[in-house]
Amino acid sequence: MTMTKAELRKIYKTRRKNLSENQIDDLSLAISNQLLKLPVWDYSFYHIFLAIEEQKEVNTDYILNILSGKDKNILISKSDFVTGEMTHFLLTDNTVIKKNKYNIPEPIDGIEISNDKIEVVFIPLLAFDKQGHRVGYGKGFYDRFLANCKPETVKIGLSFFEAEDEISDVFENDVRLDYCVAARKVYRF
Repeated sequence: MTMTKAELRKIYKTRRKNLSENQIDDLSLAISNQLLKLPVWDYSFYHIFLAIEEQKEVNTDYILNILSGKDKNILISKSDFVTGEMTHFLLTDNTVIKKNKYNIPEPIDGIEISNDKIEVVFIPLLAFDKQGHRVGYGKGFYDRFLANCKPETVKIGLSFFEAEDEISDVFENDVRLDYCVAARKVYRF
């Protein structure tokens, strides 16, 4: 069955709302364990999102632990809602993180890293299809960011749910995922 991004957005926001904190925790841990199966651990610069708890996003703390255990450079972003751009900062022991008005945890400032250094990106999403297309919140932050990364940057979606068959209204400039990791399955595109 094919659905539009707007239809999927509505369905998956509701499905996420219905998850308990324990379910989110269990699923997030399962996703991080699935990630360990991917051949993506030889890079240096990993970009990750910090979960918006109010939106019941995948808890990325487990992935952060894996990355710091492997001594990787971890990057987190700050979003500019005027330009629609994201700025990326190195996460260090001294990074001060504060929620913005949309409840997105962000670094106050720090060491800025350019897009061309980023080798792996973990991407939040609401839904995705079997072709590697994703549905986000519709603001286009990640599409703009990923379009400015090197073509070989590895793009990994993280999802509590399995893939949909097809998203009907995919655009030319939508950036496809290389992988999407769900709690029970890894999708390769």
